[in-house]
Amino acid sequence: MSRRNPSPYEAAPETNGRTKVLARLAITLSLGVAVCLAAATLVSVPNGVDAARTLAATDDPARIADLALDKTFNATIAAREIETALGAGDTDLARSFVELAAERGVALDSTLVAKIEQAERDAAAPSSRVASFARGFFTGKPEDLSSAAGMVAGDLFVFGDVRDVVREGWHGLRGEEVDPMVLALAGTGIVITAGVYVSGGLAAPARAGLSVVKAARRGGYLGVELLRVLKVSKRENLVQFASDLGRVEQRAGVRGALDSLKIAERPQDVARLAALSAVKGGKTRAIVKLLGRAAIFITTSAFTLASWILWALFNLLGFCAACKRAVERITLRHCERQRMKRLQRALAIAVPAG
Repeated sequence: MSRRNPSPYEAAPETNGRTKVLARLAITLSLGVAVCLAAATLVSVPNGVDAARTLAATDDPARIADLALDKTFNATIAAREIETALGAGDTDLARSFVELAAERGVALDSTLVAKIEQAERDAAAPSSRVASFARGFFTGKPEDLSSAAGMVAGDLFVFGDVRDVVREGWHGLRGEEVDPMVLALAGTGIVITAGVYVSGGLAAPARAGLSVVKAARRGGYLGVELLRVLKVSKRENLVQFASDLGRVEQRAGVRGALDSLKIAERPQDVARLAALSAVKGGKTRAIVKLLGRAAIFITTSAFTLASWILWALFNLLGFCAACKRAVERITLRHCERQRMKRLQRALAIAVPAG
């Protein structure tokens, strides 16, 4: 019996088996890489998107604060801060947190809200408000809302600036330390107060800002770095600084302006705080109390944020490439199998058995 020559389309069994194993292994590896990159993508892409949003908000203090609050503010923190503020008798700060919770859709316990309202009613008693106003008017120390109003009123009628000049002069006569900054602020305040009346109120923010700066100086709210800068600033720069602080005072109150000074290190910081308060208003105190400098500046370095973005893009592109390669190999394997089947059928027809 004659032996037929093997068809070129017939592969040796061991060769065919090895080819199938290698093809399956290649497909498995491609799918494994795709799964690993998918897991990495699920972790890195949200971080990359968040980093991109953060970088885009660099020049928008209100947006920076919102992004930071997304990560840190909730009902538990709001309740804790409100209880702390009420314990310290600071109803203004407690109300600021209530407004912030309302803006962000954070539900507060009704009992806690009722406690705040009762504390506000007690603080609004006429006798208490009059005494506090008078204390702020004559001493220039803003201990609460009423005393803060008295302090501003005293400066607006020049009394506060004259009082500070006389006080520092008396210290000098007695051989005690004189605060040159308070003297400079008081002198500038007298000039600006005249400008308030002449300009019909256009200089009011600068006037209010100077009052806050004097109160901050006496109360120790000014940081060392900011104080150093202010001491060497020209009068026009001091007036601009006071105007920015006055805008914070108008939107967030005197206590809000004083709290803002605690986190300011340069006059430019106060300009950013003014932009924040222009959007957030009475909620500014709560935001500054909770976030500190993170309320106006991105605390993560730009290099780190850029690295997150690049890593997210790398993982996303790698995942897409791995999926493409896996699909190509699966398709190639399927096409190869179909081709072999067709060749086997054609061979069975062309070469009769026997």
